[in-house]
Amino acid sequence: MNASDTRLRLAILGVGHFGRFHSLKAAGNPRVELVGLADADAARAATVAAEAGTVALAPEAAIAAADAVIIAAPTRFHHDLAMAALAAGRHVFIEKPIAATLEEADALIAAAQGRVLQVGHIERFSAAFRAVVEAPAGGRALSWDAVRAAPFRPRSLDVSVVLDLMIHDIDLVLALAGEEPSGIEAVGAAVASDRPDFAVARLRFRGGRAAVITASRVSLVMERRLRVLGTQGEMSVNFLDRSLAVLRRGGADPVATMPGHGIDRATWTDHDSLEAEQAAFVAACLDGAPVVVDGAAGRRALKVALAVEAAIARGE
Repeated sequence: MNASDTRLRLAILGVGHFGRFHSLKAAGNPRVELVGLADADAARAATVAAEAGTVALAPEAAIAAADAVIIAAPTRFHHDLAMAALAAGRHVFIEKPIAATLEEADALIAAAQGRVLQVGHIERFSAAFRAVVEAPAGGRALSWDAVRAAPFRPRSLDVSVVLDLMIHDIDLVLALAGEEPSGIEAVGAAVASDRPDFAVARLRFRGGRAAVITASRVSLVMERRLRVLGTQGEMSVNFLDRSLAVLRRGGADPVATMPGHGIDRATWTDHDSLEAEQAAFVAACLDGAPVVVDGAAGRRALKVALAVEAAIARGE
């Protein structure tokens, strides 16, 4: 049998809002055999299993039946479920954040030797992020300004907005900056839950570079944008209307007030980021493809997110 004919026996642990989507995507993936799913809510597990054409199992049975597992349970369960799967020799995909603490993240990374450990930072697989990476350069990036805001929804309240929403942009900024920050300042407050529901963080990098990241789950409107200032110009991205503009030297659309400068405009066609993310995990498990967002990347994002939470708690 060719490697391309091999199917990955996959189980889903946790089928809440996002776990359900993982289950449905896996059920439609020709390279996957969805062997079962598990959830603390037995009725929920049965409902999603019926939708996905599989069976509801206890976590231990789901792990035993699989070659790999996707963990989409609440964050506090990530470590224990992943450790059980890794101890059984399974490949593991964990929804972000990788774990609740750095110590738990370190234990998972150590236990994953020889197995795939991928963390669910889905924005890395978006068409929008690819457009940003491939956009004409405005010189060396010096500053990033990211905003992610959404109206209140009564879910994912077991973690703060930092671990719920901001961590997406933390991961993207770290990927774009290519290093960890040397200093962090942050403010935030709990508005509709008992954890911070909005936060603004300032990350300082070497050479004076900086990032300001804003996240809110109690916003009046949806907002998702990124602004990058560089040594030769500026990039402005609106992820909701899929528009990107770069002001730079030699840009295609001349700017009358800035001789020699112009604006390059672009858009992108969205694709299914979850499908792309899951396909990358399957390829890593079956084909030995590189893991795009590995345990180390997940740990870096968690480290910064926890530092942001600590700064908010200190009032810094």
